[in-house]
Amino acid sequence: MKTTVKIKSLAIVGFASLLCNVVSAQQKEKANYDQGFRLGFGLNVGAPTNEDFYNYALGADARLQYDLSKKTSLILTTGFTNLFISNNRPDLGIIPVKAGFKAFVWEDQFYVLGEVGGAFAVTNNVNQHTYLFAPGIGYATKYIDVSVRYEGYTEYDTNQIALRLAYGFKL
Repeated sequence: MKTTVKIKSLAIVGFASLLCNVVSAQQKEKANYDQGFRLGFGLNVGAPTNEDFYNYALGADARLQYDLSKKTSLILTTGFTNLFISNNRPDLGIIPVKAGFKAFVWEDQFYVLGEVGGAFAVTNNVNQHTYLFAPGIGYATKYIDVSVRYEGYTEYDTNQIALRLAYGFKL
């Protein structure tokens, strides 16, 4: 009887010490993650959804990213996008300003993101500004970021689906 009590006691102590080591390892990993800023510069090519008037879109952007954890980040994006219009009408150049959230969902490289903000028309005497929303998916490595997003405008007669290729680095 004493032997079975000792074996059970040893088993409980062993299991408890194993559990403590696992919990301790998770806390150390979380505490050692280096939160910080990243900066990325991207080139964008887009396909407008209203093909009756718009041919394509080209743009460039800068994205500031603050990593909250290894899997989540806050982002601010701005740049310039030109929507090329057919039928000899003047093109529409806009400056989008967006804030959003990025979450890595698979192997710390594939992510989903959502951004909201505004777009300000800056070319050809167009004074119509708009709200915009931009959900997307992407793949990022230490330096390269490739993503696809839908960019919806509330006041323009088109939206776009855009491909972004960017180079980013830690600040």
